[in-house]
Amino acid sequence: MGESAASQASRIVDLLKDESWEVRSAAAEALGNMGESAASQASRIGDLLKDENSAVRSAAAWALVKMGESAASQASRIVDLLKDENWQARYAAAEALGNMGESAASQASRIGDLLKDEDGHVRSAAAAALGKMAPREMGIVLGILNSIEKDPEEINRRRFLAHYLAGEDSASHTAVYWLGRPQTYPEKVSREEGTIILNAFDKAWGLSRSLKLNDLQEDLEKQIARVIRMTGWQEEDLNLLNKHLSNLQAVKSTHADAVENEIVALQGKRWFSYISRGWLLHALFWLLLIFVYPKSPQVQAIFFWNPWVRRIMGLGYIGFLLTWVPYLRRKLFAPFRESLLADAALDTFNPRGYFVDSEVRNESSGEVKPFPEAIPEVRGQIVLQGESGLGKSMFLRHMALRSNRTVVFLPADKCAGGVIEAIQTKLHGLAQTSEFLRNLIYSGAVDIYIDGLNEVSADTRAKVAEFAERYFKGNIIMATQPLEWRPPSTARVYTLLPLKREKIEQFLLSRKDTLPEDAAVGGADYERICREFLARELEGDHPKELRESIQRVLSNPMDLTLTAQMISRGQTPDLFHLQEQQYKLMAADYRRIHTPGEFPLKIFAEEVYQMRLSDTFQIPENNFPEALKCMERHKMVYRRELKNAERQPITEWYFRHDKIMEYFIVQTFLGENNEQPETHIGDPRFSGVYFLLALLLPFEEAQTLERKLIDYAADRKDHTVSDRFIQLLRTRQVS
Repeated sequence: MGESAASQASRIVDLLKDESWEVRSAAAEALGNMGESAASQASRIGDLLKDENSAVRSAAAWALVKMGESAASQASRIVDLLKDENWQARYAAAEALGNMGESAASQASRIGDLLKDEDGHVRSAAAAALGKMAPREMGIVLGILNSIEKDPEEINRRRFLAHYLAGEDSASHTAVYWLGRPQTYPEKVSREEGTIILNAFDKAWGLSRSLKLNDLQEDLEKQIARVIRMTGWQEEDLNLLNKHLSNLQAVKSTHADAVENEIVALQGKRWFSYISRGWLLHALFWLLLIFVYPKSPQVQAIFFWNPWVRRIMGLGYIGFLLTWVPYLRRKLFAPFRESLLADAALDTFNPRGYFVDSEVRNESSGEVKPFPEAIPEVRGQIVLQGESGLGKSMFLRHMALRSNRTVVFLPADKCAGGVIEAIQTKLHGLAQTSEFLRNLIYSGAVDIYIDGLNEVSADTRAKVAEFAERYFKGNIIMATQPLEWRPPSTARVYTLLPLKREKIEQFLLSRKDTLPEDAAVGGADYERICREFLARELEGDHPKELRESIQRVLSNPMDLTLTAQMISRGQTPDLFHLQEQQYKLMAADYRRIHTPGEFPLKIFAEEVYQMRLSDTFQIPENNFPEALKCMERHKMVYRRELKNAERQPITEWYFRHDKIMEYFIVQTFLGENNEQPETHIGDPRFSGVYFLLALLLPFEEAQTLERKLIDYAADRKDHTVSDRFIQLLRTRQVS
């Protein structure tokens, strides 16, 4: 009748104590068929689980099976049947516990023992019962894993059971994977996996403590340390790691130190990350300043050239980078480029007028090479010496124009107070700070071109030589005419050689491209006249000494340039009086324009003489405005349009070459009873003037001066001027 007979349950219960096992068995089965309606009698049925007759025990178990979770109170009594000798009793007990579901979950490990029962029906029932209990809370899984330590021979079966009971709970599966003596562990764990594992371990930690699973907790401590060591953590994970460290330290775990070491290492990485980010922001800030620097005087003064701001805000490394990184060094000097190159007068330099095929001789090796091959760039320290007019200044200007480095061009006269001081005057404001500037120069940040060492005093040359030796790592080139002095021991010395025969014609013809538009002779006519002139002068029937002197004049690019000017004006060049010929043409032009005025030669010559005495090269404009304009037309001087400190336009005038300047100076050396020739013997600033005196003085006076120069050379062992003077005087006598 099943549940329909539930009203008779109380009367049937009395039969559970009947003497006949068959009656007791039938009574249990009847109550079982009533299902939950007879659940109140579950405890009476439970009494039969210990009945001496196995059939009765089985019937009682099946009755509880049919009651399901309603009979959960009897679970602990049913467990005893799991080891009953009757397979049917064991089978029924497993079914009963399974039907109780989660209510009997605490008995899962006991049911698991039946998974290896000799009877297949029992094993199936046990598996089905465990399936009905899954998934269970992690505590059940942890309890099974904890039992492994007490029963190690059952490790595989119990791990399977724990896995089975874990169901779909990922945290429980993670616990099973790492705890309870797994056969292997992974070699490495990703950060994402490690986070999942530690979160599962955190949950397991609380349960193992509350359930007092002491054996499992020891294993858990070990695995926490293992996972933390093998995972690549990031600073965002420090809270999770510190949580586990606190747990380990709370129980005084032996694994706490290992975990703490990993955390300390990660904290070090975090601080390194903070420092790296801070440094990156700092570097970006200064990089931005560097881009703003060329156009902002405030940034220049406040951040870069202020030593305290540069050192403190630059954290030490900014000054180092500015000193040694080429790009930054160029940026640092970019605002001053115009000032640094002002004395090179590159705005008046015509690259087409530069002759690249001159040759130089290396004085240490004696090797002769073309300019571009011998000195392709300014590296290290170089002394370039050569006679006036051979092209030393042109070479320096050419190199300054094509250089992509920072170049400062200094006339030697501006180095009287020292080279560093001369460079400082070309900078502005705090940029003139000497200490930082010295470091920059020492590191080779600035290529220094010094021109005209022969035109300054011995003291100035000594200062330049001392500077070069002190800053031996810098790139410095110094140009001078031959003179008695001691070049810097750290410098390579090159001598600029006169042009050879084939180069003379090549140079003279190349001047065609630089002739003025109003030239009287040009084009093919100019080339023809040049060739005829060279053939007549170089291959004509001249005495040997005269031919050598002509060769010497024509091998000088400056004299060849004047020769080209004379030919282009329809004049026949006077090779031994080219400067005088140029002056006479200019003076005639001046008279034509300023009729009936004469060019103020005497006054102008005295002014130029005083300029040489004071080692200055700028011609005062106020006294000779018209004269300078006329000289400009004849390519004797050039002007530079600049702005002064108040940003007002100003004009500066300079001689195009020392030979032109020397022609005017020599006028102050001429005349009866003139003491100037004897006064300046031995002064290298006036060497070119003495060469002109050999041609312009009355012959007897020139011979008298020759004797004085020979005596000076014998006494001082300085033949720089005397030998050349003698050669010119002999040429004059022959011609």
